[in-house]
Amino acid sequence: MDTITWHAKAEALSFRTQAFINGEFVNSVSGDTFEVINPATGRLLAHVARCDEADVNLAVDAARNAFESRVWSGLAPADRKEVLLNYAKLIDEHKEDFALLESLDMGKPISDAMGYDAPATARCIQWNAEAIDKVYDEVAPVTEGALALVTREALGVVAAIVPWNFPTVMASWKIGPALATGNSVIVKPSEKSPLTAILLADLAKQAGIPDGVFQVLPGFGHEAGQALALHNDVDCITFTGSTAVGKKLLSFAGESNLKRAFMECGGKSPHIIHHDVKDIEKAAATAASAICYNQG
Repeated sequence: MDTITWHAKAEALSFRTQAFINGEFVNSVSGDTFEVINPATGRLLAHVARCDEADVNLAVDAARNAFESRVWSGLAPADRKEVLLNYAKLIDEHKEDFALLESLDMGKPISDAMGYDAPATARCIQWNAEAIDKVYDEVAPVTEGALALVTREALGVVAAIVPWNFPTVMASWKIGPALATGNSVIVKPSEKSPLTAILLADLAKQAGIPDGVFQVLPGFGHEAGQALALHNDVDCITFTGSTAVGKKLLSFAGESNLKRAFMECGGKSPHIIHHDVKDIEKAAATAASAICYNQG
């Protein structure tokens, strides 16, 4: 599409702003929201549900109940594969919506979002779906008279904290393997770019992923993110972002139930400051602050 068409589509775009808990779109327990701003224009896009510990407790309870009921983890691999392939197809069918939301929400050029992020998200879910019935357990070589089996089992409840700069595709990198192996997943998108994660939840529901298996909690790291990391019924936390935040999450994991923690820390965020900037010191300070914040 040309620029005029994209702008027209943007004007007509509507999107959800609530959390997704136990198969339903809901306001935060507190009723609080936060502003989501288009970084290219400074324009307010929406007020999104601001989740905190109370919402985390609801989501974790739903995720644990879904996992223990085996409504997803107990499905035959071929059945779980079919649902996730349907999910990937729906994402691909909505790739223009994902690209547009990503461009408006975090400032990425629409050509990048449409050329890479949106289609790569669908491919990631599809790849993991296809792997479901192709990754086998093992029989270990042992002495005669002994039998040693290596089995692969779902962990349980997985919390995924996603960065602002690749909010859609990095969410897929985390939720794809977790869902494929039968886990319940709770996504905490960055407060800088939460809108595509909410769309992912909408399509997950349409694809047939059972209630409680996939949930989205928009909110801030020191509220929703910290509560997830400290929750004793979360079995694993995966995070992409700054090293400083990663250290905190590792500490929270140890303070609680010693949950497994997978950290991808210390990304790069270049900033270009043009020669005609009026307040160069302010611009440099803003860039330095963003670099310290990194992807957290």
